[in-house]
Amino acid sequence: MTLRRLPIFCALISAISAILLGAAPALAAEHGNAARKSAPAADSFPVATDMRLGGDEKQTRFVVDLSQKIDLSAFTLADPYRVVIDLPQVTFKLPPKAGESGRGLVKAFRYGLIMQGGSRIVLDTKRPVRIDKAFALDAADGQPARLVLDLVATDRASFLRTIAQDNRSSSAKLGGKSAANSAGLPGQPAPPAAGDARPLIVLDPGHGGIDNGAKAASGELEKDVVLQFAMTLRDKLERSGKYRLALTRSDDTFIPLSERVRFARAKDAALFVSIHADAIPRGEGLAEGATIYTLSENASDAEAARLAEAENRADAIAGVDLTAEPDDVANILVDLAQRETKTYSMQFARLAVGELKATARLHKNPVKSAGFKVLKAPDVPSVLVELGYMSTKADLKLLTSTAWQAKTAAALAQAVDHYFAPRLARGAGAN
Repeated sequence: MTLRRLPIFCALISAISAILLGAAPALAAEHGNAARKSAPAADSFPVATDMRLGGDEKQTRFVVDLSQKIDLSAFTLADPYRVVIDLPQVTFKLPPKAGESGRGLVKAFRYGLIMQGGSRIVLDTKRPVRIDKAFALDAADGQPARLVLDLVATDRASFLRTIAQDNRSSSAKLGGKSAANSAGLPGQPAPPAAGDARPLIVLDPGHGGIDNGAKAASGELEKDVVLQFAMTLRDKLERSGKYRLALTRSDDTFIPLSERVRFARAKDAALFVSIHADAIPRGEGLAEGATIYTLSENASDAEAARLAEAENRADAIAGVDLTAEPDDVANILVDLAQRETKTYSMQFARLAVGELKATARLHKNPVKSAGFKVLKAPDVPSVLVELGYMSTKADLKLLTSTAWQAKTAAALAQAVDHYFAPRLARGAGAN
């Protein structure tokens, strides 16, 4: 199947997918969206100043100190066991390591933006728990306003029964409704001008919001590093005038993995580039350099498998219920489309490595493959670019350098030019 014929085949795949999925819309953030510009200033939101745990393995209390009383809703999720607290948008002003350790029934917790106008706290629990109480208190007698959550140990059968009976309505308000809406994304951007045949490239800065991604020992967060790089690459490609560009996120917002894929497919993207920066767990050695990953159900090595497993946990980290995730399209159609798509994905990966050789440090095995969920669009060539290792001091210095980001973005832009050159040449010849 030639590149010229691929869009026709993919259109058939998309049409069948729309029928099977009820034509669920894919909504995402794009550069210059007015909704972003009109967002309230951060200092206008309630402020969380402290979070703490008390209790034991039978009953545990979680308390959040706040600048004002706020509404909340709480529900539980299984596999892994989690308690999710949904809040209006909150500014978190907490110590750097808040949530990294737990107490009683709670192993750890995390917090952050889950949508524009909404924040979320997710507690990882050691075993099944029941929410005994969840309430908010006004400030009084010199004490701040507070959010209080009481958890009680229970058994798995009771835990699952509670989810089925009591939590589905709460989950449907965020985790259970369409991934687009749960991400709090604005409406679908206006379509391109009629006759604009330029290829659309979707850049996907990994993580965001409640999902920080990797964290350097010195405190830098992967979600911030990759967002800055994605914007640098976007600006570089836009200046060429050859391409249309879209970002899955343009601020610190969580986007579910499936929604990143749906966004690229809904916009008929010609290329999807997910951008990340890895970290090696402490005690597991040292690694350095950039790596380009393509999709494969069989990982190319153990490190690729580890990374894919870690990246695929993003939705669980943010408290998204994964049990109702629908199949994208019929398996046989996915298989047919992905065979052709994987060829183009690998082509771009090799071009990218060729360009990066001159400007960036490369991993000893710079082209790898694994089962990344974010690469599973059956009809969009997709790669995941790991720019380097947040856990390696030398890599981190480069990753946070504006000059290095500009140079590396230029190399990837050159790879994009080489990848699309035959297609653009055919288009020019047809005019």
